[in-house]
Amino acid sequence: MTIDTIRRREQKTGWILVAPALILLMIVFAYPILRAFWLSLFAQNLGTELKLVFSGFDNYTRMVGDGRFWQSLWNTGVFTTSSVLLELILGMGIALVLNQPFKGRGIVRTISLLPWALPTALMGVAWAWIFNDQYGIINDILIRLGVIKIGINWLGDPTLAMMAVVLADVWKTTPFIALLLLAGLQSISPDLYEAHAIDGATRWQSFRQITLPLLLPQIVIALLFRFAQSFGIFDLIQVMTGGGPAGATETISIYIYSTVMRYLDFGYGAALVVCTFLFLVAAVAIAAYLLSRARAN
Repeated sequence: MTIDTIRRREQKTGWILVAPALILLMIVFAYPILRAFWLSLFAQNLGTELKLVFSGFDNYTRMVGDGRFWQSLWNTGVFTTSSVLLELILGMGIALVLNQPFKGRGIVRTISLLPWALPTALMGVAWAWIFNDQYGIINDILIRLGVIKIGINWLGDPTLAMMAVVLADVWKTTPFIALLLLAGLQSISPDLYEAHAIDGATRWQSFRQITLPLLLPQIVIALLFRFAQSFGIFDLIQVMTGGGPAGATETISIYIYSTVMRYLDFGYGAALVVCTFLFLVAAVAIAAYLLSRARAN
């Protein structure tokens, strides 16, 4: 029996083993997207008495001139970029600290995961109270320190509201990034650092020349996961601001929710879902390609 024959048998066995999972993914993910694309070709709203009326690509044409859609897409991009970059930087720092040997390290690791384990909607309510202009602890601390004289309306100002939801998301999901990076750090042999130190390398040089290259696969996975999650953020912003003030924190998911659930415009809502899905796939593909090129170089 040749090596090629054994390899083909192993590949066949592998496909048989993963086939049930692939079928399940097709049912859970592919069918809703195909169904949304089919529905996006129809007009189904209060104007049609919720009956399906074929409209072709009219919903997509309408989207091109929809300023609210482009604004929500911009808000989603700002939120996603800001939160993911901050989470990567903070997560890297936390992972490096938790990777060091110290007394009580196991307890500290467990406590650091609590923000990620708590329900997002519950944390959204908590952060909304923290940033409350009258009763929030942030304003109370700043007033006591003499930094401000009256409370700041954090969630009522467009710029400050976006900063507040980004901060809440960073606090919530940074432990996820730290956990992934910590797993990668533990797979790096300490002998590499010892040999590098003998050659006269500093800690920064070891981090740049050993840690980052070997940790790049975990960084890519963490970034792709968090990018997809942040791009589809809904519950945290819905609880904290509802997309306000004046649409300053309205993400594409909240706009789709309003279109479908509030205005009962199912056809246009389906078109928004399809375009959002395509934007997300394209962004993830570009990010994965750039990161793979960086890794190759």
